[in-house]
Amino acid sequence: MAGSRLALNALSFVLPDGRILFQSLDLVLDDVPTGLVGRNGVGKSVLAKIVAGRLQPTAGRREGDARVHYLPQQVRIPPGQSVAGLMGCAEALAALARIEAGSADPLDFERLGERWTLREQLAQALAQAGLAGLDPARPAATLSGGEAMRVALAGAWLSDADLLVLDEPGNHLDLAQRAALGQRLREWRRGLLLVSHDRDLLDGMHRILELSPSGLRSYGGNHAFYARQRAAERAASEAALDQARAAHRRLQAQQQLQRERQQRRQARAARAAKQANQAPILLGLARARSQASLGRLELRSASLRAQSHAALREAAAAVDTAPALAMPVDTASDSRRVVVRCAQAVLAHVPATHAGLELVLDARHRIGVVGPNGSGKSSLLRALAGREAPASGRIVVAGRVALFDQQLDGLDPARSPLEHLRAANPSLPEPEARGRLALLGLDADLARTPCARLSGGERVRAALACVLHAQAPPDLLLLDEPGNHLDLDALETLERMLRQYRGGLVLVSHDRRLLENAGLEHRIDTGTTPWRLVPW
Repeated sequence: MAGSRLALNALSFVLPDGRILFQSLDLVLDDVPTGLVGRNGVGKSVLAKIVAGRLQPTAGRREGDARVHYLPQQVRIPPGQSVAGLMGCAEALAALARIEAGSADPLDFERLGERWTLREQLAQALAQAGLAGLDPARPAATLSGGEAMRVALAGAWLSDADLLVLDEPGNHLDLAQRAALGQRLREWRRGLLLVSHDRDLLDGMHRILELSPSGLRSYGGNHAFYARQRAAERAASEAALDQARAAHRRLQAQQQLQRERQQRRQARAARAAKQANQAPILLGLARARSQASLGRLELRSASLRAQSHAALREAAAAVDTAPALAMPVDTASDSRRVVVRCAQAVLAHVPATHAGLELVLDARHRIGVVGPNGSGKSSLLRALAGREAPASGRIVVAGRVALFDQQLDGLDPARSPLEHLRAANPSLPEPEARGRLALLGLDADLARTPCARLSGGERVRAALACVLHAQAPPDLLLLDEPGNHLDLDALETLERMLRQYRGGLVLVSHDRRLLENAGLEHRIDTGTTPWRLVPW
C-alpha cells in the first residue's frame, strides 16, 4: 500500500436483534495479501464492509489513509448503469469526453486526474477479462452474472486503490475465469483483503485471518498452511478433551470408592459401639463425628467435581464442532440398472449437442461436468432429470433421479426447512426430520425458520436435505453447484459425504478442489464438441 495503512481498533458490531456478531477486534491491513475466512453467518461480509467504509461499527474506530476499492459479494446494478459505471469509470470517462469537446471546467479535470489514456485502459482491462470489444456505454443490466462480475473485477484492477476489499469474487466465474482471477490476485502489488471459500484463491494469499465467535485470529501463510495449523489445533483440542473426560471419569470413580469406604467405616464403627454397650450419649457423639467427617468429604468432593466439570467444559469449548453433512444410508439397490438413456438427444439452445448426445447412465456412474459459463451444464442436468425435454432425439428416465438446482427454485421462501423436508418425505416422523436437518447443520431454531430469513449457505443445506432424504432414495443424484455459499468446513464435509455416497452421481461445479475430492471417475466437458464421457 506504499506506506498507506488501515487499522481497526476495538471494533464491535451488534445486529438489530441484539446479537453480538463480533466485539473488540483489532486489525491492521497493509500490503500483505490477506484472506478472510470463517463459517457462514459469523460476520465476514459485515467486517469487509466496515473495512471498506460502507458500514459503521457499533463500537470502535476505523483509522488510516488507505484508499479502498470495495467489491461486494453480489454485484448489484442500479437502473441505467453502464458497463463503465459498473467499472467505476463513468464519471471520469464522461469528463474526458467533455474535455475533448472543449470543456475547461476544473471539475472535469479533477474527475479525470492523470488518466488521459482511460479509453485504452478500459479496452485493455475488458480484453484481459475475456470481454474484448464490450462497449463501455452498454447497459450493465444486459450482462450475465459472470460477465457482470468480470466487469466489476476489471474496474478493481483499474482503480487507483491502496486496498482492494473483494467479497467472494469467484462467484459466477467458471474454472478458467477463476484461474485467471487467481493470477491477477497474485500480480496485485498493493493491499488486498479477500473474503472467500475458494481454496485455490486463498492459496495465493500470504496471511489468513479466521473470524469466529471468539474473535479474529491470524495465520501467517496461505490456505494450505492455515489448514495444516487448524488440523493440528483441532487434534490437540480433541486430545485435551479426551484427557479431560478421562480425568473426570477417574475422579468420579475415586469419589465413589471413597464414599463406599466411608460408609463401610461408619457401619463398622456403629456395630463396634453397639457391641461395647456404650451409653446413648456417646453413641450420638460418635455418629455426629462420623457425619461431620462425611460432610467434609462431600464438600471436598463437590469442590473437586466442580473443578473437573469446569475443565471439561473449557476443553469441550475449545474443540471445533462443525456441523456434519450426512448422506442417507440407503442407496440404489440395483446399481447396474439403467437410470437415464440419451439417444441422439439435442438440447434446446445448446449448440454443442447438435450432433446428438449419446449417454447411458446407471447407479455406478460418478461423473463431473465442467465447461465455460453458458455452455449448457445446467441444461444437461435438467434434461437428465426429465425436467427439460430435448429439442430432438430421446431422453428416457427409467429410475429415481434427484436434482439439486443451484437456483434453489424448489424452496418456498415462506416455508421452513422442516416443512420442506416433511413435504419431500411425509413418512418421516418430525423428530427424525429435525435430527436429519441437525446433521446438515440446521439446528432446531433454523429448522423452523422461513427460508427467506436463512443465509445462502443455510438455504443450500435445506435444499440438500430435501434431495438426500426424500421418501425414496435416488438412483442418480444430480448436483448443480452444491458448494455455492458453503463455508470451508462445510465444503470439506460435503466432499467426504460425496466420497461415501454409493449411488450414481453427476456433479456440476466450478470448484476445482471439490471436483478433485469428490471421488469422480468420468467427466463431461461441455466446452468441447461433441459431448462425450471420458475418464476423469
